[in-house]
Amino acid sequence: MSGFYRRALSKLNRLNLEQCRELLVSASQEIFRLDTVLDSLPSGILVCDEKHRLLMANKAALRFLPMSYTEGALLWELLPDEPMAGFFQQVLKRGDKVLEHEMDLHTPGSGPGPGRLLSISVHPLVEKRHITGSLVYIEDITEKRGREVRLRRAENLASLTTLAAGVAHEIKNPLGAISIHLQLLRKALDKKEKQQNKEALVDKYFSVLNEEVERLNGIVIDFLFAVRPMSLELCEGDLNSLVSGLGEFIRAELEQSNIRLLLELDDSLPPVLFDERYMKQVLLNLIKNAQAAMPKGGLLTIATLGKDSEVRISVCDTGTGISQENLKKIFEPYFTTKDNGTGLGLTLVYKIIREHQGEMSVDSRVGEGTDFEIILPVYQKKQNLINYSGAKNEV
Repeated sequence: MSGFYRRALSKLNRLNLEQCRELLVSASQEIFRLDTVLDSLPSGILVCDEKHRLLMANKAALRFLPMSYTEGALLWELLPDEPMAGFFQQVLKRGDKVLEHEMDLHTPGSGPGPGRLLSISVHPLVEKRHITGSLVYIEDITEKRGREVRLRRAENLASLTTLAAGVAHEIKNPLGAISIHLQLLRKALDKKEKQQNKEALVDKYFSVLNEEVERLNGIVIDFLFAVRPMSLELCEGDLNSLVSGLGEFIRAELEQSNIRLLLELDDSLPPVLFDERYMKQVLLNLIKNAQAAMPKGGLLTIATLGKDSEVRISVCDTGTGISQENLKKIFEPYFTTKDNGTGLGLTLVYKIIREHQGEMSVDSRVGEGTDFEIILPVYQKKQNLINYSGAKNEV
């Protein structure tokens, strides 16, 4: 439609009065239709010119922001909320591009307590490779965040219930053993036997009791590690260096199990923020799982890949694989297919990756192998700011 109007304007001198009238009516109808579309949007839209003067605001934006709309005024001068006014003044003057910046807004008369939570994005308006203004997109995410909080609470409660049930199940066995051996210890002390035989029995039962107490202590420690928030020491680091160092450390042990280790590292891997201790724990756990899945030997491949704003680490084995039924449960607490497994290894691995703001997935085929993939966000150290003259500033 814009092309039609451009062609019509180029021939304006050759149009008669009736044709000019039809063109004006058509343009006004188009503008009215666009205004209706903008006012019907549930999200707020603000448009400013290159001098940050407000040109247009739809109904949702006026509903979200407590301001009196005066066309041509500086945007931040129209906002009585000082933090929000300061935010827009800083962002627009510096020419920043902002994505989903969250701000609390307290409207007059709303009283104490939390206000509305707004997500604000600011984009430059570009015409013929020149910035001619700014587009502000505003979304009310109060209810969305509330639903997320309620869902997270429900998930945490469900996880805690599963953990508690697992702990209760794990504790029953050592407690039963302790109870039995205490009874045996009492009988041994009551027996009228030689002192030497009695001491041997007492030492035997005390040894078992000590082992079961240590087992209980380990269960409690694992449980606390699973439920407590982690204190990560995030530092910018090179994941390739971590993976290659870990590979050299574990290679000899893998070769003894007839497992060949292959490292495929992306040389252009961008920097990532991670806690080296915990990341080593994650990779060692996955390597040990892969080793256990290849009792007759095989190939273990650890690869890194930088893609867009993510870094991916994959740990692939050619082992026995995991059934689809068990694949859905492997991150659940106390689920294990090993005879001597705790069932917390992969739960803790998943927790560590989530604490790093990352994601984790697994793909497996019975008899073919398993592929674990870790996705971590790239560390954004510098941000390019575009000012309204078109130059780039780096901070």
